[in-house]
Order: sequence, then structure tokens, then C-alpha cells
Amino acid sequence: MFVRKSLLLIVVLIPLLSACGQPASPPPPARSVSTQPAATNTSIPSPTRTPVPSLTFHPSPSLPPSPTPLPPETPPPTPLPTYTRLRGTVIVAQANCRYGPGYPYLYKYGLLEGNRLEIIGRNEAGTWIEVQAIGGSNPCWVKADLMKIQGDVMAVMPIAPEDVRLPMSPYYGPLTGVSATRQGDEVIVSWKPLVLRAGDDSEQFPYLIEAWVCEAGKIVFTPIGTYATAIKITDQPGCSTPSHARVYGVEKHGYTKWVAVPWPLANSSTPAASQTAP
Repeated sequence: MFVRKSLLLIVVLIPLLSACGQPASPPPPARSVSTQPAATNTSIPSPTRTPVPSLTFHPSPSLPPSPTPLPPETPPPTPLPTYTRLRGTVIVAQANCRYGPGYPYLYKYGLLEGNRLEIIGRNEAGTWIEVQAIGGSNPCWVKADLMKIQGDVMAVMPIAPEDVRLPMSPYYGPLTGVSATRQGDEVIVSWKPLVLRAGDDSEQFPYLIEAWVCEAGKIVFTPIGTYATAIKITDQPGCSTPSHARVYGVEKHGYTKWVAVPWPLANSSTPAASQTAP
């Protein structure tokens, strides 16, 4: 029993003794241990990109241009009449040249036989013409048959009675009390007298009536001079345009402002109120 224990002890000691006789092996090198914390990978992976299909733009088809609207058809303008100026020569010993186209208008100056003048206007009928010295600027009106006219007088520009310029009186106002009554085709126009100062008498008609009356279905302009304060004027029926008239007082310096005659309608005998020129 003792022998077994001894042998077992020997067996255990032999390797130990062998190990002691051999040189000791160097220790393995020490590993350096990093004191920094291990890096953590925090990068976010890139998202997967889905390729976008390329778009191809096709131009829209060109539309035909809208037709330009044509302007409304404009009627051709009415051609304006062409007038001319003529020349004429006085054929009587002396002709009275007046402020308006008619005997009732005030005398302006006289013309002598042989005077050569320029004809610049006429009344509608061509019976009175407006004349002036050639190159002059002081016209007056003379009876057409007192002159020898070179050319057709109707080729001269007509001048409406409303456009005839009369000299105005600086001293007297318009007539008053103007009224009118009708008896059939006769219209009686009346007014109060104009009292003039001494020396202001024109020695011509002291009253002038310009009347547009119906005659044979047409309105005719008729100037009338009178010494009385009432006058009878014929006015026929049958015109689409109404008749009318106006009245002036006259003195040597000129005319008062006209007053419109309250013209009565046919079959009327009631006087109406008058109207003074503006």
C-alpha cells in the first residue's frame, strides 16, 4: 500500500522536476487596451433612389390664327360742295351796298359804275351778292342785277341769313311788347315803339323784321322794313318746317338785339309771349 503511494508520488513529481529544469518561457506581450470608447457606426444608410423616368415634352400643335374681324363697312363720306369766288363790275351809275341781303338793311357805302369787285357770297336765290374790293376786307351786299358777273353766281358760296353780321347798337336795348296773332294765312306782328334820342334816327326804316315763312310749300326768308309798329305777313300752310320771325329796332349806329316773334300756329289767334335774343 505504501509502495503504491510512493510510485504515485514519483509519477507526479517527475514532470514537475522536468519543468523546473527547463528555461522559463517569456511571458506573452501585454496587449494595449484602448481607453477610448469604441466608435459606434451611426451613419444612416443612403436611401435607395428610384430612377425617375425622363419626360419628353411634345409641343402642342399650332392653332391657326384667329381671323382678324373686318371693320364695319363705312359709307363713303358725302362730298362737300365746291364753291368759288367770282369777279363782277358795277353797271349802274351808283349802287347802294348794304349790311344785309335786302333793301330793308342799313346802307353801308356806295358803289360807282365801273367798280370791279370780288364776289364772295350770295343769298339762297342768288338775287343778292356779298362783294368786297379785290383783296379787301370790308364786304357789303348789293343787288345782283346791278353788276355784270363773270361766271355763274350760283357757284358762289351761299350765306344763311343767321350768319349775316349786323352792326349792333351800343345805346338801345331790344324792342318790348312783341306779339303776334293770326287771321287765316295772315300773321299780324306788333311791338312797342322805340323812342330814339335826337340825332340817332337812321333816316331809313326804324324797324326790321326777318321772317322765315311758308310760301308754295317751301320756307322762304323775307326781310321786311317798316316805319310802323305793326306789320302783316303772309304765311301759307303746307311746310314741314315751322315758320318763325324776329324783329329789331334800328338807329344810325346799328341794330338792337333781336326779339323772337311768338309765331302763332295755323288756326290760332291767341298771342304768345316773345323771346329776346341771347
